[in-house]
Amino acid sequence: MSIGQLQFHAAPPGSAVTIVGSPRTAASYEDEIIEHRNMAALLRAEIVKDEDLLRQKDQLIDQRSLANSESIHRLLNDLQIVVSLLSLQSRKSADAETASQLTAAASRVATIARVHRRLQSLDHLQSLALKQFLVDFCVDFSMFLGADQAIAVEGIEILVPSNTGIPLSLIVNELITNAVKYGTGGIAVLLAPDSRKGYALSVSNDGPALPEGFDLTAGNGQGMRIIRSFVERIGGELHVGRRDNGQGTRFTVLFG
Repeated sequence: MSIGQLQFHAAPPGSAVTIVGSPRTAASYEDEIIEHRNMAALLRAEIVKDEDLLRQKDQLIDQRSLANSESIHRLLNDLQIVVSLLSLQSRKSADAETASQLTAAASRVATIARVHRRLQSLDHLQSLALKQFLVDFCVDFSMFLGADQAIAVEGIEILVPSNTGIPLSLIVNELITNAVKYGTGGIAVLLAPDSRKGYALSVSNDGPALPEGFDLTAGNGQGMRIIRSFVERIGGELHVGRRDNGQGTRFTVLFG
């Protein structure tokens, strides 16, 4: 039986098997060496090309990163101008309701700017320590509004993705704004484990409790629409009830 140039000769049991092949010539070895050298040269050329493409890609990334940083810087400056204009208009407005709405709008814009600044300070990390973030956030909130109510942040510390932390911060902003507007006494922000969804973030105050059977989905106010939108974005659940002492109002966002 033969395969190519190899020939296999049957041998009696117990004897060695002899494989007979055509002898290699010096020229065939030289051809094979040349072929390997050519292949190595092609591989080196491909490596150089790939390295050049990687350098170009890194340069583009650096350019885009610089452009993105400049764009964010301009955006934050523009947001600050908007906040200043809204605050100025609120002070000039003779109508109390209009002044209140302008102040609320300024608060929301300023909160967005603060969130972006804080996220920029995280050096583009994919996650953040939520409790500490909320502590700093609430300090900024109190300073901005000059609220008489103290805002306490308690509970566990967890790491969450930035695309979850931002909506949660904006939800807390709206809930604290409502607590300052309608509530009395201290405001409590609590971050705790939840056996069903994973975590529960609540904001409560000592003001008047919402009526029994209050329908969250029926609220047409801008703040409530914003809250529902962000809760839906992170796949969470929004619940409302009273504090443990049966007084005040507690809004709770369940998320995982």
